[in-house]
Amino acid sequence: MPPGHFTSTNSTVCFDAELIRKYDQSGPRYTSYPTADRFTEAFTAERFVNALLGRQSAAGREAGALSLYVHLPFCDTICYYCACNKVVTRDHRRAARYLEYVGREIAMVAALIEESARVEQIHWGGGTPTFLSGQEMTALMAMLRGAFAFAPETETSIEIDPRKVDERIIELLASLGFNRMSVGVQDFDPAVQRAVNRIQSEEQTRLVIDAARAHGFGSVNVDLIYGLPQQTRSGFAATLDKVIASSPERIALYNYAHVPHLFKPQRSIDERELPGAAEKLAILELAIEKLTAAGYVYIGMDHFAKPGDELAVAQRSGKLHRNFQGYSTHADCDLLAFGVSAISKVGGVYAQNVRQLDQYYARIDAGVLPTLRGAARDADDLLRGEVIQRLMCDFALDFGAIEAAHGIRFAEYFEPERAALEALAADGLVELTSGGICVTPRGRLLVRSVAMVFDRYLREQRERGRYSRVI
Repeated sequence: MPPGHFTSTNSTVCFDAELIRKYDQSGPRYTSYPTADRFTEAFTAERFVNALLGRQSAAGREAGALSLYVHLPFCDTICYYCACNKVVTRDHRRAARYLEYVGREIAMVAALIEESARVEQIHWGGGTPTFLSGQEMTALMAMLRGAFAFAPETETSIEIDPRKVDERIIELLASLGFNRMSVGVQDFDPAVQRAVNRIQSEEQTRLVIDAARAHGFGSVNVDLIYGLPQQTRSGFAATLDKVIASSPERIALYNYAHVPHLFKPQRSIDERELPGAAEKLAILELAIEKLTAAGYVYIGMDHFAKPGDELAVAQRSGKLHRNFQGYSTHADCDLLAFGVSAISKVGGVYAQNVRQLDQYYARIDAGVLPTLRGAARDADDLLRGEVIQRLMCDFALDFGAIEAAHGIRFAEYFEPERAALEALAADGLVELTSGGICVTPRGRLLVRSVAMVFDRYLREQRERGRYSRVI
């Protein structure tokens, strides 16, 4: 096999450093289309209410299943690399007030949709969800179960900071119905950990993963980041070996985007300690080589999974989906999101909550949903969103399926995109036929660049530094 090609059970990804450097541009992650930076405040809480009420048509058609997300923003320590919407505090009393208001938001939304709506997926993110006490986590789950009907085998996941939990908490989470867990690691190298203010031992992490398995969690994901200060190939290789030894079902390998003008904690990072572009690419190549050699399937973007994992199975069957939590197997669900900055998707609309706690509390006290902004998708948005979804999830696009679903002639509708697609084909990122597009092994790491061709909003404002770089 040629150098740079890595094969896992059902996919091949080719690491072409020259091509990656050529296409190393800023671009969206496409967890939505339009992307969240295109949301506007012209989309109001009233419009979101109408979308919720419209889940069932006048003809009585049954609405789809639900996915629930709760944003829990509190952390008691700060990790310098973090770009999440968070509240750093050691005052745990602040969580009690927040949960009271989240409960009120849950009740407001639940009152607007049909009682028969069924929840198939739940995710708690943050922040650090386990900032909450055991009693508070129990109360929050009771709020959700009291407001919505759950499917018998609901996929229930939570983000975990191994420094903040013990086996007792893992046992509690299992008793509350959690069966999937995402464990933050980033890097085990002590020098890297000191540089980003996150000291976390391998032993702490393994205890959490082992406890999750002992208490029936069916899937564990481990988050890693490449491009952090003080990071080296040898150091990250050691981290990868430790993670692979713990055998998580999924691994997320994120690219660190250093944008201190947007995220204040990153100003504490010494830019001189960041790996150079060549070293960063070498770390990524090493990681892909190790993970695929260990049997993980390259799902796309930052994600790897074991061949038997639901993500890999969904990808093989053409049922993989992307949403605000990344790759998902629940494409047919409407997403109801609660808490500050959380983004919902209901039918053809997106709605994002206000980002600040005071604003959130004030909106709910006023008896209105805390919607700050959003987007109502038109037919073109829905079409382009599906094209981007299929490319990001399948590495392929069937023109016939798109034409049948949207009533268009693909070649005519996307004539303005033809030249850009031909340029990608000339560089070997895609193969074009009369019936579709196939992203090549060389193009898979750059699938965001392929998807960007179909983003009409980038025609006007493509290079304003809004996005993380694609690699």
